[in-house]
Amino acid sequence: MINPWLRVFTPFAVGYFFSYLLRNVNAVIAPELTNELALSPADLGLLTSAYLFGFGAFQLPLGVLLDRYGPRKVEAALLLIAAAGTLTFGLSGNLAGLVAGRAMIGLGVSACLMGSFKAFSLWFPAERQASLNAAVMAAGGLGALAATTPVGWALPVLGWRGVFIAVAMLVFMVAGLIFATPERPTGTHHEKLRDQLNALGGILKHRVFWRFAPQAIAVIGGFMALTGLWAVPWLMEVEGYTRDQAAFHLLLTSVAMLIGFLSIAAFVVRLKHMGIDPETILKVGLGVGIVTLLAVRLGIGSSHLQWFVLGLVFSVSNLAYALLAGHFPRELSGRVNTALNLGTFIGAFGIQWGIGALVDLFIAQGMSTPDAYRRAFGALIAFQAAAYGWFVLGGRQVASRDG
Repeated sequence: MINPWLRVFTPFAVGYFFSYLLRNVNAVIAPELTNELALSPADLGLLTSAYLFGFGAFQLPLGVLLDRYGPRKVEAALLLIAAAGTLTFGLSGNLAGLVAGRAMIGLGVSACLMGSFKAFSLWFPAERQASLNAAVMAAGGLGALAATTPVGWALPVLGWRGVFIAVAMLVFMVAGLIFATPERPTGTHHEKLRDQLNALGGILKHRVFWRFAPQAIAVIGGFMALTGLWAVPWLMEVEGYTRDQAAFHLLLTSVAMLIGFLSIAAFVVRLKHMGIDPETILKVGLGVGIVTLLAVRLGIGSSHLQWFVLGLVFSVSNLAYALLAGHFPRELSGRVNTALNLGTFIGAFGIQWGIGALVDLFIAQGMSTPDAYRRAFGALIAFQAAAYGWFVLGGRQVASRDG
């Protein structure tokens, strides 16, 4: 019999690899899209954030579907939509078609991480969950790496349309690999749909959920908005780098994410035994991330180091999922994680589109392009600081009441 690691982990990890590649690839091809289609910053923000809209809008029903039908069928079906959306994006010649394709991609890859978590919970013992979750996130980190400099290398050969057509074919193959994984009952298929939805409603009303949600929206969502689109325009327009140099900054960010995910798996339990619990790590990491982004905004320090630190911080932010899920029964973990993921992607969608709209607004008011980006980034930092303050200070009373 083939080892479950090969039959279960590998296909889901490859799926998450492509999910992350497709999430971030527009940051590198943004100059080509802008030049070929005459897109404004607001158009570019809408186009790229359509992925986040499609992804986030499906998170709540996704949690119910994963618990009811299992990850094999759900993720395989959704990846077929992702393949179709990737092909649509690569073949479209106008903004409407590109937005539709991007939204289909977001919907299609919406189960890649949460489906992996669900599959691991069904096939592997509890003591292996942390290492498996970190390993699949590392696969996503490799996808983020592939979306930076390697995509830049492929563009002169294939063009941005050729890149998307090639990825569409690969995603279609991955859907088949996941559907071919062995079946295992979820253990909740007998639960009535009404009861599943009622449990989801209880999660969304819970005080602890609303302690974690604002920081997920502003801080995690903001990081996704930057790495998914606005990092490269910032580095080119404000800091004067070439596109290849800007893509290298994102490569550093992705390497840092990969290091961070693996470090969390290796050291988080050890640090807890030393008295440093995961929530403390999360608080410190988010705070460092906001301060680092402020340094980016003010032009203080090395930009290479700043974007590397932001990658490390993002890997730490994923501790929020486990911390929040720990407040609920294990059978609700899929719905808890997808509910928080919904907040994250709502934030990423709004911030990604909003930065473009603000840049357009400030330019229309006579501001230079670099200054418009600085003002928009300043607004993001203020939003993140407010959400972080709620999590650290305003959330203490909520945590003590429910803890």
